[in-house]
Amino acid sequence: MKKPLTDDEKYMKEALKEARKAYKLGEVPIGCVIVYEGKIIGRGYNRRKTDHSTLSHAEITAIKKASKVMGDWRLEGCTLYVTLEPCQMCSGAIIQARIDRVVMGCMNPKAGCGGSLLNILESPLFNHQAEVTRGVLEEECSEILTRFFKELRVRLKTEKDAAKEGTED
Repeated sequence: MKKPLTDDEKYMKEALKEARKAYKLGEVPIGCVIVYEGKIIGRGYNRRKTDHSTLSHAEITAIKKASKVMGDWRLEGCTLYVTLEPCQMCSGAIIQARIDRVVMGCMNPKAGCGGSLLNILESPLFNHQAEVTRGVLEEECSEILTRFFKELRVRLKTEKDAAKEGTED
């Protein structure tokens, strides 16, 4: 018998649904949802290439949507679920928005600022800190990223080889 999902797992699955939307667009598959009182009030997925914007990260989009729902820039009482550890920009936005809790799928050793390179989310240097939970559905969150980058490397190599053949004619 399958054990029931925890709330953290349930909402991380929703974040994974958002990540799959990014994947379908050819974007790095990162997804995010923001929950307030048991209800999803913001969703987002990575759209940097699609929008031609550095700011189009999953967390930023979800924060904008949640702020509209709440009618305030403060998202106190909210939990943010994200499939990949937030970068410095997103970690800063999370703290600025006063989000109480952050739940991460997998860590980002190259750019993560929720404990890997820096820990902006729990830093006592700021006037707000978020409670952080790491590793929720880590395998699933990591797998979608691994698959994306593996496919990207193959595609780029194929394109490079095709371009090389075109110049040899």
